[in-house]
Amino acid sequence: MSSTPAAVRPRHLPRLRRLVAPLAVTALVASALVAGPLNSADAADALLSHGRPAVSSSNQGTGTPASAAFDADVHTRWSSAAADPQWIRVDLGTRSTVTRVELQWEAAYATAYQIQTSDDTFTWNTIYSTTTGTGGNQALNVTGTGRHVRLLGTTRATMHGYSLWEIRVFGSAGGTPPTTPPPGNGYVPANPPVTGVVPSTHRPPNKEHREFQANCAPTHHLPDDPIVFPNLPGASHYHTFMGSPTTNARSTLASLQAGGTSCRVPADRSGYWMPTMYNGNQLVSPAGHQVIYYKSGVIDYTSVRPFPPGLRYVVGSPNATAADFIAGSVEGWECGDSYDNADFPAWCPPGTQLNVRYQSPSCWDGRWLDTPDHKSHMAYPVNGVCPTSHPVAVPMIEFKMAFPVSGDMSQVRLSSGRGYSFHYDFFNVWEPPTLAAMVNHCIRGGLQCDARGFDLYNPQAGAALNENYELP
Repeated sequence: MSSTPAAVRPRHLPRLRRLVAPLAVTALVASALVAGPLNSADAADALLSHGRPAVSSSNQGTGTPASAAFDADVHTRWSSAAADPQWIRVDLGTRSTVTRVELQWEAAYATAYQIQTSDDTFTWNTIYSTTTGTGGNQALNVTGTGRHVRLLGTTRATMHGYSLWEIRVFGSAGGTPPTTPPPGNGYVPANPPVTGVVPSTHRPPNKEHREFQANCAPTHHLPDDPIVFPNLPGASHYHTFMGSPTTNARSTLASLQAGGTSCRVPADRSGYWMPTMYNGNQLVSPAGHQVIYYKSGVIDYTSVRPFPPGLRYVVGSPNATAADFIAGSVEGWECGDSYDNADFPAWCPPGTQLNVRYQSPSCWDGRWLDTPDHKSHMAYPVNGVCPTSHPVAVPMIEFKMAFPVSGDMSQVRLSSGRGYSFHYDFFNVWEPPTLAAMVNHCIRGGLQCDARGFDLYNPQAGAALNENYELP
């Protein structure tokens, strides 16, 4: 596909200039913190947010993370990219009653924003909204419940991003979250569900390869994620999309089914996406068709079933540690003779490519096409067997991405952060008969197939698809 149009390339964001004297701002914030809650009438409420895990839609740089808004340090702040909308959220650790939210803005504030609560980070309830924000120190009396609290900024007061010294959430911890997951609350039911499956412990004849390839080229780059942030354009960090050329924040199974594909197999209209890579200010897009393996992750490869239409999930996490990343990768980041790197190597021989291979879970619970965290309906096998909670063996997807960047790697980064923040999303939109043919012929057949379903080393087995990559 062609390179990214200039209109969708993220701008280089210079470090935010303080719009007021730094010492004066520090003194103001320090006095507010020493004085305690901005609204002393509610001082009996507990501070719930201090030091709690926090994430955001973007950070201006490594020195302005989301956690800085919840650390009670007057010298640190969260600052976002200079685009609307942006958000920052905190995990209170348990479902809580929220009675007050205090905001201590730096000079770059929001004129329009919302305070929202959620139990699952998927469905949000707005408990405060304004279009006339004035910045400075604000104490907002609110009424709401939830485990997560989010500030969603929709209009900036300046040309810069949003910048907050502190966000403090007050209230009382406790309360029982919903126990029955209703459809539409982050849960997408399978129709029909797969029931009566017992994890297979059968050991068929050993086959070194049980796989086929989906070769898909990059199509576009957007700050969207229709799985994590549906119907919120611009709410995510930038992603590089493959497969469906129409994937955006508002994509649904129906809209993707109606579109085209950059994959070699026309029947694969799936959405595949990952954080965008940069070398300094230059966007780095994988060149040409990339390799997305569909493999057996279980010992009994004959038990693997095709994905149901609409199954979606996220693999890895932008908040992963180096150890988390290595656990899910095949050989970490690699180039030349350097491999098993959690972060980008310092140097790659000129002319080489930076590669990463990362594997998905391959056991499905059979009930949900998606869940609020976009992960809990999927699980990794244990010793080659699916757990009883997720008994349905499905293909293990493995991204094998090659980025054309080499030499000095000190300026290489992902839109999500360091190398170990690599992750990817998958939204299955295969036409069922074609996917079933590829799974049956290649995975269940113990073959090493290309995108046609042809095994070069076992030509007598034939191919699943014809020369046009279609069912014969």
